Amino acid sequence: MIRSLPRAVRRDLYAVGAAALLVTAAALVGTWIEREYGTLHVGWPPLYSRWLPHVGPGTPAALVVAAAVITWGPRLAARLPWRGLLAAAWATAMAWTWSLALIDGWRRGVADRLTTKYEYLQVIDRFRDIPATLRDFTGHILLHSPDHWPPHVAGHPPAATLTFVLLDRIGLGGGAWAGAWVITVGASACAAVLVTVRALASEELARRAAPFLAMTPAAVWMGTSADGYFTAVAAWSLACLALAVTGHRPRLTGFAAGLLFGLTCYLSYGLTLFALIAGAVLLLGTHRLRPLPYALAGLVVVPALFTLLGFDWWEAYHLLTTRYYEGAGGIRPYGYWIWANLACTVLLIGPATIAGLRRAPTAPTGPPRRLALLTAAALTALLLADLSGMSKAETERIWLPFAAWLPASCAFLPGPRAWLTGQAVLALLLNHLLLTGW
Repeated sequence: MIRSLPRAVRRDLYAVGAAALLVTAAALVGTWIEREYGTLHVGWPPLYSRWLPHVGPGTPAALVVAAAVITWGPRLAARLPWRGLLAAAWATAMAWTWSLALIDGWRRGVADRLTTKYEYLQVIDRFRDIPATLRDFTGHILLHSPDHWPPHVAGHPPAATLTFVLLDRIGLGGGAWAGAWVITVGASACAAVLVTVRALASEELARRAAPFLAMTPAAVWMGTSADGYFTAVAAWSLACLALAVTGHRPRLTGFAAGLLFGLTCYLSYGLTLFALIAGAVLLLGTHRLRPLPYALAGLVVVPALFTLLGFDWWEAYHLLTTRYYEGAGGIRPYGYWIWANLACTVLLIGPATIAGLRRAPTAPTGPPRRLALLTAAALTALLLADLSGMSKAETERIWLPFAAWLPASCAFLPGPRAWLTGQAVLALLLNHLLLTGW
């Protein structure tokens, strides 16, 4: 049967099969390592999760959303007015993420996710005096320091924690509001990617990619993981830059791009790698130099503010490196995670994206080649994060900001409904068979 398919489709399926073998090898080898040595610190290698088949209140909704996107998504993406498409993509991504999160139930899937001992909401009361806390922030990063921060607080610059502190200050405190914030903001990342693809490549390619960006397996981890929120901020920084370098109000969009990129770097140290993708955006732009002064002006705002308040980014990063190797990062074997992280990425982006990335190197010149270069930059940033050794395990969450750009390559695929079905089936199986840690 496979031999009767066109050669390009056969190659797509071979690429998906190779990716499935990678995931299988990571699961088998990881299970053996964890059983023999206990050094992986994950429950269901290579994912930070445990085997727990279950259904929940989100199950019917997830099935309805999946069926609707598969049936009408490509047609609507081709016909809706552009602004209507952006709104529809954001709404669909929210519906998909909410329904997947609620498969685990309201409390376990949403309200309690950001309240565990590892998370940001544990330290809200320690930020009563924000300037004083920022001045003393680095004094609590190391494990042996007094009142050391929980892992996620210590592992990120303070803008991440301050987001939830400020939500609490305006009356939106607690895990439920934090979860709603992360899902709502995080789901907008797909719209940001669409804006970028349209500006740098073409509207046609953006429309073809839209259903895949709105209904991605990554939504399993976008729901109530703070990295989903980081994903959106980083994505909108690139969207603004793409608008700036293509002549769309370059002063305003350039400044906004710099401002958001500065914030991105104070949400997660690893997202400084987005400078590589920003470089690709500049190369693809038609007005590369005009918005740069405004982008640089915006870029200094957040770092200057935190520096004036007493937080030293570089000192904190070096202390975090020490803290990382004091904990599980010093135990987890690099030799396994250097390739098992990529198996996590396969599950994060799904079979359609694997096929789309396979086609990207052969994309013809013009808009398809420009889209291929954009996704290549995101993939390169992800691979650099892998090589750094600072992303051993949990990359299904940590690499969300990079992975969000890869499904844009699905614009190269024929027969979108079949590929969308594969994406939906993978996400539904993951969320129903495993209880993820995020």
